[in-house]
Amino acid sequence: MRKVSELSIFFPFWEEQENIESVISKAIPIAQKVAKNWEIIMVDDGSSDKTLEIAQRLARENPRLIVASHKKNRGYGAALKTGFEKARYNLVVFNDGDGQFDLSEITGFLDKIDNADMVIGYRKKRIDNPFRHLLMNMLKVWDLVLFGFHFKDIDCGFKLFKRDALKKILPFKSEGAMITTEILARAKKAKLKIIQVEVSHYPRLYGNQSGGNLRVILRAIRESLYLWKDLNLNYGRN
Repeated sequence: MRKVSELSIFFPFWEEQENIESVISKAIPIAQKVAKNWEIIMVDDGSSDKTLEIAQRLARENPRLIVASHKKNRGYGAALKTGFEKARYNLVVFNDGDGQFDLSEITGFLDKIDNADMVIGYRKKRIDNPFRHLLMNMLKVWDLVLFGFHFKDIDCGFKLFKRDALKKILPFKSEGAMITTEILARAKKAKLKIIQVEVSHYPRLYGNQSGGNLRVILRAIRESLYLWKDLNLNYGRN
């Protein structure tokens, strides 16, 4: 495939000291292969382990690696918001920092982006526990009822955007897990063209998932109701 002229890649990290160095070391040659100009942004969401320390060391070793950090843990959505704010280039992709995706599959996204505003991944086979599968299916129904859209994998942490498209849907407000719903709901409202691409999903080797705990779920419900109100009652007033 041809190289794109520029690409911003960012990863949200929280308590990922066992994963971050492997994720970034794999991402660098992929970025070199697919883009002439590139940057990799490591967003640390207030980790209490050595995630930030490792990120800072990696950035000192390579000027194309950039660190952004939160003083305290704010949530997945907050980490994505920071990544979008820091990204400088005309194509922006985010990929979860837990090592469960293969960034090299971005080639399939880049092949489609000329004909879309966004290219979003869907997991061919989701490697998660049964409760997470249940939550995914509940989210699909919830989003269909509240926001009128259906995608194969709403919360897949592998999405590519044109910057011009991002400008039409920013700023995002969700600080928690509902950020992926907000991205797609605002994209639907803005009539953006979205293409879905199949991606692989791998087991998490280190660390723990947080998306299935009660606090995260309740926060997501609250944020989705705020989002519905914002899109349906306040849209166009800002």
